[in-house]
Amino acid sequence: MFGEATGAREAARAIDALRRGWPVAIDGLTVLAVETADQARLAALAPGSRADVLLSGQRAATLKLGNRIEAGAADLPVRVAHDGRIDLALGTALADPALDLATPFKGPFRTVPLGDPATARGAIALARLAGLLPALFLLDGGAETGVTAEAIRAYESPLRLVIASRAHLPIAACESAEIVAFRGHADAAEHVALLLGQPDGHPPLVRLHSECLTGDVLGSLKCDCGPQLHAALDAIAASGWGILLYLRQEGRGIGLVNKLRAYALQDQGYDTVDANLRLGFGVDERDFGVAARMLRLLGQERIRLLTNNPAKVAGIEAAGVAVVERVPHSLPPNPHNAAYLDTKRDRTGHQL
Repeated sequence: MFGEATGAREAARAIDALRRGWPVAIDGLTVLAVETADQARLAALAPGSRADVLLSGQRAATLKLGNRIEAGAADLPVRVAHDGRIDLALGTALADPALDLATPFKGPFRTVPLGDPATARGAIALARLAGLLPALFLLDGGAETGVTAEAIRAYESPLRLVIASRAHLPIAACESAEIVAFRGHADAAEHVALLLGQPDGHPPLVRLHSECLTGDVLGSLKCDCGPQLHAALDAIAASGWGILLYLRQEGRGIGLVNKLRAYALQDQGYDTVDANLRLGFGVDERDFGVAARMLRLLGQERIRLLTNNPAKVAGIEAAGVAVVERVPHSLPPNPHNAAYLDTKRDRTGHQL
């Protein structure tokens, strides 16, 4: 347990360092996030612009850069050789799809052997955990903060979640509701569950709702998140017994800032899937094992799941919670989210 706690603290410090624009050593590989780097620090750590750039496999595919050594492993990060000319501006152009149209025809670029795939994947995961674009300068040294790829993987483990607090919370859908807060030992994200009604011997009706500031709070019409949230609470209350899990996985796990970047790409004509890929992320970065852990802590091993998303069913069942029934959950589109809902149906298999 002591070793796990130490690794969690190391990962938390590394996340903070990346956000602040400081170099981090991951199993001996020193990285500096492109997004938070500045020219002075980069010049000091990589004289003569001798810093390779590590990109996620998805971002590299957008730029038509592939692993020439690790052929056939499209999900692996890609290492782009510096050739003595990758400065902050060029590194930013590689990282940020907002600049794809403003700075076209850069290159040519040359990819080189990746090194340890686990370390490279850990570096990309660390950038995502920090809420940054998945692109990093690779340096020869200079890091005061270090972490292992294993500690980064363990940091995301749902097994770290515990119940932190619970209280009665009357809501419009159910005046007798109870709220339960969950927190990991290192991660500051606090997931919550709303328990509506009383256990009746049957599997509860459960809704997994990922945080959406723009939809849940600000009333965005670009998605259906806000209406889905309130409709789910009403459906659970009407069923007599159920649970809504509110997961702090904004933007399908890429964070608020990156979600807004995806919105900007959608304004250029990309759908939600292609926008995520151009940013360098997977189509869906959420971990539904978190929801399964929450359900287990609440004593629920069998559920009825309110969803149109087969990936949620598969993710919950893979984590050991049985889904005895999938209950459809659809709302009518509006002129602003119709294309978004079509994309969910046509490209991510939602059964609308």
